[in-house]
Amino acid sequence: VIRPLYDAFKILLKARQKRGALDLDMPERQILIDDKGIMTGVRPRSRVDSHKLIEEFMVLANVAAATALEAKQATCMYRVHDRPSAEKLDRARDFLESFDMTLPSGIAKPAQLNHILTKAKGHEYSHLISEMVLRTQSQAVYSPENLGHFGLALERYGHFTSPIRRYADLIVHRSLIRAYGLGDGGL
Repeated sequence: VIRPLYDAFKILLKARQKRGALDLDMPERQILIDDKGIMTGVRPRSRVDSHKLIEEFMVLANVAAATALEAKQATCMYRVHDRPSAEKLDRARDFLESFDMTLPSGIAKPAQLNHILTKAKGHEYSHLISEMVLRTQSQAVYSPENLGHFGLALERYGHFTSPIRRYADLIVHRSLIRAYGLGDGGL
């Protein structure tokens, strides 16, 4: 039952790489707590293929929701992510020069930033370089206007799959219910 999901996951990963989505593989932290509820430490959280599989299917669901709502010319709440500002890119450029790395001017696609991240792999300070690339990014925001998602290199990205229900998700869910006649509770 699971094997076909991994086959589909491999296809989604190839598509992600082909479109040049930003590839920031930064470790999350896990807080360690003892039986009494006292924090005992922090360690890097493991990130395995099963985590990545869920992430890719969530991205796919968000794209599908936006596409479905656009097809019905219905209301959609997008998660939009603009390209980095010139000011942030200038700061990153100065920082990267200290590592003999060159950031091109006029970043138009996340793949251009991936080039730096690939070059930094194995570098003693790769974690700092990844952190700098992350800090150059604009803050993703919710919007009823589709401006695309720079980091994921997607033309549309609705907000449908938040693990914690947010107002943006409720709008998308209710709009789908109305647009497709799925019962009560539509917009």
